[in-house]
Amino acid sequence: MGSDNEVNDAQTNSRRRFLGKSAALGLAGAGVLAGCKENGAGAPGSASASAAAAGKSHGAGKAHVEPGQLDDYYLFSSGGHSGEARIMGVPSGRTLRRIPVFNIDPMVGWGITNESKAIMGTKPDGSLKYTTGDTHHVHGSYKDGTYDGRFLWVNDKIHSRLARIRMDTMECDKITELPNVQGFHGIFPDKCDPVDKSVNHTTRVFCGAEFAIPFPNDGRDLDDPSKWGSLFTCVDAETMDVRWQVRVDGNMDLTATSYDGRFACSNQYNTENAADQAGMMAAERDACVFFDVARVEALVKAGKFTTIGSSKVPVVDGRKAVNADPKTAVTCYVPVGKNPHGVNASPDGKYMVCSGKLSPTATVIEVALVAKWFDGELKTERDAVVAEPEIGLGPLHTAFDGKGNAFTTLFLDSQIVKWNVAAAIAQFKGDKTVKPVVDRVDVHYQPGHGYASMGETKDADGKYFNSGNKFSKDRFLPVGPLHSETEQLIDITGDQMVIISDHTAYPEPHDAIIVRRDIVKTRQIYNMDDFPNKVTADNAGITRNGNKVHVRLMSQAPAFSMPVIKVKKGDEVTLTLTNYDKVEDLTHGCALPTYNINFIVNPQETKSVTFKADHAGAFWMYCTHFCHALHLEMRSRFLVEA
Repeated sequence: MGSDNEVNDAQTNSRRRFLGKSAALGLAGAGVLAGCKENGAGAPGSASASAAAAGKSHGAGKAHVEPGQLDDYYLFSSGGHSGEARIMGVPSGRTLRRIPVFNIDPMVGWGITNESKAIMGTKPDGSLKYTTGDTHHVHGSYKDGTYDGRFLWVNDKIHSRLARIRMDTMECDKITELPNVQGFHGIFPDKCDPVDKSVNHTTRVFCGAEFAIPFPNDGRDLDDPSKWGSLFTCVDAETMDVRWQVRVDGNMDLTATSYDGRFACSNQYNTENAADQAGMMAAERDACVFFDVARVEALVKAGKFTTIGSSKVPVVDGRKAVNADPKTAVTCYVPVGKNPHGVNASPDGKYMVCSGKLSPTATVIEVALVAKWFDGELKTERDAVVAEPEIGLGPLHTAFDGKGNAFTTLFLDSQIVKWNVAAAIAQFKGDKTVKPVVDRVDVHYQPGHGYASMGETKDADGKYFNSGNKFSKDRFLPVGPLHSETEQLIDITGDQMVIISDHTAYPEPHDAIIVRRDIVKTRQIYNMDDFPNKVTADNAGITRNGNKVHVRLMSQAPAFSMPVIKVKKGDEVTLTLTNYDKVEDLTHGCALPTYNINFIVNPQETKSVTFKADHAGAFWMYCTHFCHALHLEMRSRFLVEA
């Protein structure tokens, strides 16, 4: 193949030519293929263009979105034990993107590139600490009680991790592992600061843990129940550092926050703190535990906390025995229906609703009365309950339309039930003439999660409710023992609910939020200067330090900057690639056969991989992402000398 000097001379010459004649060819061809402005503003299919073409947005009740037109909403969903998050359009049900978070994704290179590994976490040998995840709940950052389009957070139930996704790029940028917890299930951001009321945006994310474990979980005290417990965790929204934890009686399931910033809360389906199923169903009532966030932080500031094992995280005691005095308590345990699943805040900020699961009821808790309990003005925690309507069998999740109505999934009845909160309160007070239940609709089958358009915000608009059904037998073409799940979109604008579409969902998504499209502001092209390791014409090429080799490569359709890359067997190779194209949607891929290397670089982005060249031979490194009419010709020879 020629001497080392010949290869180096070829690399130097190709680097000089790369941003010249051949690069111009690439830009011209790419421009023809992509045909978009760099910033995407006013481009065909953009929100402004589509709105102008249509004259108005899609109305509720119409699921079909015409070709070339855009959806009115983004649906951000978990991906379950795939470990990812997902984006769909509403009302069309189109799958727009899968966001790798806790999983490996060779399409984008998540879990393969050095940058993604640094976020996911590695062992001393550089391999990933975890390669699995189980996402359940996705929630967005807030400002003034509604979404601000900055961040999404999603949990990993298996390994007790919290991930943050940037909404401008729809990519994960931070992952935090929570100490001292297992079965981390429910999350929710705060909506304003509980201490500094001038801060009206998300500053904290709250995390509930289901499974009790020994403190510390080091193999000792495994048979001592007094050493086992569950912790509620607060994570800083900006730094993603763990701020503090609170030990509770029982466990925690899902999480919600009050609109005034004072409270975070979690439903508890195992107040018994039992280790077996029968024990978990022993009590006739369970609880929704409320946390006075400012009081917790005051105790932390005063040094009134403990730590567990080697963890430095402050742990405050929120168990009933040390929180008997409401005026100093940090927790309030409000009794609710048996084995509840889910707690949700009404858009007016007045109520929290817990569903019974093993009780055919929903429990309505007035937030102001919880505050009165903490202030010593209420006799018992139960006095904060203002309604408990009977709504059906197996109630799970509740959403709201902003018009006073609640919508709850009924797992056992395979229905969505619509009920009026004010009517439920009136009935609870003794008015037997009112009927809280307004309407029911059958869904197919066994709905788990349900959520309404903008329903987790003060701007709940009452247009759509999505029912995430756990079973779909008979609904779609059979594809073997593993069935897809069913997402059914329901028009909730009228008095009666109307199912307007079925969509499939690859198992197993859980909760989601539906966000108006005008809130989401994505970038289409990266800023190359945001990447300190970017490759330029000055540093491109191969450098060697002993057996450590750094290959710095540029791409611009339809070529890599080096046609030949030569290393030696046994070298530790770092390959850094920068995409020089500035055209929206012009992404390049980089695959290296037999070396498990496959990733993409978006316009103006830089990524890198590090691997050992442990087997010799000639390998064609090629672009995997279609970018140009000469896409198949976009490749380089990667030569590993024996």
